[in-house]
Amino acid sequence: MYTSHEDIGYDFEDDPKDKKTLKPHPDIDGGWAWMMVLSSFFVHILIMGSQMALGVLNVEWLEEFHQSRGLTAWVSSLSMGVTLIVGPFIGLFINTCGCRQTAIIGGLLNSLGWVLSAYAANVHYLFITFGVAAGFGSGMAYLPAVVMVGRYFQKRRALAQGLSTTGTGFGTFLMTVLLKYLCTEYGWRNAMFIQGAVSLNLCVCGALMRPLSPGTDGDDPEGKEPHVLPAHSTESVRSSGQLGGAEEKGGGPGTEDSLGDMPAQACHEKAAHRKDMCAFRVLKTVSRLTMRVRKGFRDWYLGYFGTASLFTNRMFVAFIFWALFAYSSFVIPFIHLPEIVNLYNLSEQNDVFPLTSIIAIVHIFGKVILGVVADLPCISVWNVFLMTNFTLVLSIFILPLMHTYAGLAVICALIGFSSGYFSLMPVVTEDLVGIEHLANAYGIIICANGISALLGPPFAGWIYDITQKYDFSFYICGLLYMVGILFLLIQPCIQIIGQSRKKYIDGANV
Repeated sequence: MYTSHEDIGYDFEDDPKDKKTLKPHPDIDGGWAWMMVLSSFFVHILIMGSQMALGVLNVEWLEEFHQSRGLTAWVSSLSMGVTLIVGPFIGLFINTCGCRQTAIIGGLLNSLGWVLSAYAANVHYLFITFGVAAGFGSGMAYLPAVVMVGRYFQKRRALAQGLSTTGTGFGTFLMTVLLKYLCTEYGWRNAMFIQGAVSLNLCVCGALMRPLSPGTDGDDPEGKEPHVLPAHSTESVRSSGQLGGAEEKGGGPGTEDSLGDMPAQACHEKAAHRKDMCAFRVLKTVSRLTMRVRKGFRDWYLGYFGTASLFTNRMFVAFIFWALFAYSSFVIPFIHLPEIVNLYNLSEQNDVFPLTSIIAIVHIFGKVILGVVADLPCISVWNVFLMTNFTLVLSIFILPLMHTYAGLAVICALIGFSSGYFSLMPVVTEDLVGIEHLANAYGIIICANGISALLGPPFAGWIYDITQKYDFSFYICGLLYMVGILFLLIQPCIQIIGQSRKKYIDGANV
């Protein structure tokens, strides 16, 4: 697994006799933990906020390449989908390199994807540069941001996740305005180039992801390199000592020739020693890296396919089915609302205050409020989670019936608030599998969300190409979403019936 005692906030005592005694880490629920919330907040702004604002670029791509809506929507959905689908595989990087290094590499790859996309000659080029490259980089930076917040908080985990994920709402609002301005002033190609430069800030966010304990996340203890003897080590000291003794013993005039060769011999020995030490350090580094890779792969493999596999948890499997249908209902409005507004001739009103910005702003308050409510001792996190899901499904069904800006704004506000349940997903996942399996489990959940995000927008675009309406897209996605919620409701009932049946059989046997 990704999480050990060090990861979840406990250190072993220094005394070997007290190995079983654990002490709480001073940064848990305070100190550097809030810097982790800040880092995760900006990661959500730069990744999830940018992806939710892709509707602006989607309109530009339709005008530039003159392709169908279904094909063009694949660019945005690939980026969103790959970001989440790679979640389980990013776990291998986290096990091997640690969260900090994984996030920094992801920031570089994401920025490269944006920059290369500025030179796209067709939609298929964007599939590779923006959908795959930028999406994979986003996934490498996104999962560490979520996992590290979970590691740093115990008592106020729901609130911390809620605050950090509000970056999605802020980012959607800011990036929508930014991309609109850049596309108007400089064109969409230069806008993507500039956005690539902005995405380099993901590397800064990754640098803030300091592991809880020395040696955690692949860092050397106390952050120090292994001590290496300098060139004038014991061997050179011995040789110089022997030379000095030779000088003292053979102090006659016959020793002058041999003394002339001594400096050259000493330099040769020093050079040979440096070469040996350099080779030793390279071999030690390669050996350490090999061991880390093997251990990381073993932990990753056992977490998904070993005897303690998460797939043996039936409730968690039901949660995966829910995730497969849920995320598309949230993504489709962001991708296609700008086009829907144009079809309804509401562009002027939408330019004053975009509907996607309404979703984003209310989404911020929804995450914080739901996080605070879920942390109350008298409130069940699962009840809050299910109620918000039902509200979001209802909003998706009503959205096609609204043809005025005011009506659409109200529904968008409902979508924004109810989708605040995303801040509860890590908490609900932890309730199902425990803190030690959180990273593995959450990687699977966001992978399922990624499949939903990958297929949802193109599906909506294809339905429009066939019917010339977006209405059926929302109805079908709403129905699939409802099926996912039913999986969550039916599975506990099946477990209760099974337990009751077992007790009845045991009683009859007695």
